[in-house]
Amino acid sequence: MEFAWMAAAAVAATVGSWAFNAVVVHLVWRPRAIARRFRAQGVAGPDYRFYSGNLPDIRRLREEGAGLVLDTVSHNFIPIVQPHFHKYISLYGKTFVYWFGATPNMCVTDVNIVRHVLSDRTGMYPKSVTNPHFARLLGKGIVLTNGEEWKRHHKVISPAFNMDKLKMMTTAMSDCAGSMVSEWESKLVGGRAKGAGAVEIELSQQFEELTADVISHTAFGSSYVEGKQVFLDQKELQFLAFSTFFTVQFPGFTYIPTKKNMKTWSLHKKVRGTHMDIIKNRLASKDTAGYGNDLLGLLLEACVAPEHGAAPALSMDEIIDECKTFFFAGQETTSHLLTWTMFLLSTHPEWQEKLREEVAVECGDQVPTSDMLTKLKLVNMFLLETLRLYSPVLLIERRAGSDLELGSSGVRVPKGTILTIPIATIHRDKDVWGDDADEFRPERFENGVSRAANHPNALLSFSSGPRACIGQNFAMIEAKVIIAMILQRFSFTLSPNYVHAPTDVITLRPKYGLPMILKSLKV
Repeated sequence: MEFAWMAAAAVAATVGSWAFNAVVVHLVWRPRAIARRFRAQGVAGPDYRFYSGNLPDIRRLREEGAGLVLDTVSHNFIPIVQPHFHKYISLYGKTFVYWFGATPNMCVTDVNIVRHVLSDRTGMYPKSVTNPHFARLLGKGIVLTNGEEWKRHHKVISPAFNMDKLKMMTTAMSDCAGSMVSEWESKLVGGRAKGAGAVEIELSQQFEELTADVISHTAFGSSYVEGKQVFLDQKELQFLAFSTFFTVQFPGFTYIPTKKNMKTWSLHKKVRGTHMDIIKNRLASKDTAGYGNDLLGLLLEACVAPEHGAAPALSMDEIIDECKTFFFAGQETTSHLLTWTMFLLSTHPEWQEKLREEVAVECGDQVPTSDMLTKLKLVNMFLLETLRLYSPVLLIERRAGSDLELGSSGVRVPKGTILTIPIATIHRDKDVWGDDADEFRPERFENGVSRAANHPNALLSFSSGPRACIGQNFAMIEAKVIIAMILQRFSFTLSPNYVHAPTDVITLRPKYGLPMILKSLKV
């Protein structure tokens, strides 16, 4: 009996010690000590609050900004979409520390420090996935892996995005876009039969379906119709994941059968099952040439048929995760780039006409080829300026892998600190882009990206350094093809029903869609 009592006392003491460490050290002492060390180095920020950090303040600011609407000539959506950055920068300067729960987040806007962080090849600043719901959405593919694991994934995937492969994909892109514009032309014909010379079309949904069709054809050899359920399920996962972004992620909470967790589990299972069906169909259709030359074919060659009896480069689970990554990243960001490009073309008719003239000179009325696309200089400038003002991805996060000094800043950063790089804020920094940083001026890219600002690495829409987006050339070619084909056939103006309220659901999108008035250029 005495032994049992002593054992129980020992267990209680252990649990008590763990609780003391978890509550007092992790949630009280350490955050306050870190905040003091940052302040001593001249890095201020909002005060840490027990357990929740600054999350209640961030949620309140987002709720206050949710109902705001901008004039269509204004591009400053930061007070709506990222109001905490807007507030904290005004109070503490461009570099500050804020708190997601007990985790310190250091906002880094100095482009030289950003370059130092993103160009690192030593592993000092690994990718950080603090939200398990986001990890489930993307899968542990090339976007979220680190170190040797990332190198292994990159080696398998990068051949799918070399320029020769991308040139071959241009035809599939134009075929998909051709189907969409043909539908628009049919609607205009129907409208003319009823006495209407124009038609209103909501473009953001159209572009989501189109880019889903493109990534399905070019990466997975299927069509949007076949992959539609994947996109619908992943979109629902996306909204569920984002709904958890501004709450404390308690360890193990994702395993508790709450209503939201059970919905997430169900969707994740469906997405995995659909990807597995796509993979099985490809395995079954293998011919003497292999599994195909698209992304899925390369992944399967690396998994099922490694060279010289070597171990598979990727496991089947890793292939599924890469499929999830590219179904989401390959569709989501490009669709919003197209949406914001059309918005800016409609609000800048002089540029719409300039681009249309360039397309007419370089492409005529032919379907754009890869060689033609390289000559569309104005279209390229316009897309880059769209990316600057309306980057689909609004921030980049890295984690301090150890206690370290942040570049040449002299600031010491403790291990585990999240380094947050606010893309939209940097893209509007007048010290970087000039006094006209808030204005839409595609001509700033006339001499290329590296000379558009006071720093060669100031455009961060695709990140930079060794972890820059592997699909950026794919996205730019796709956008050029689609915009050129639209300019060949239609003139367009913003619908009076449009409400300019950009919103963030992991990616930047128009909150109420993009209704556009289209007219045919054909007589």
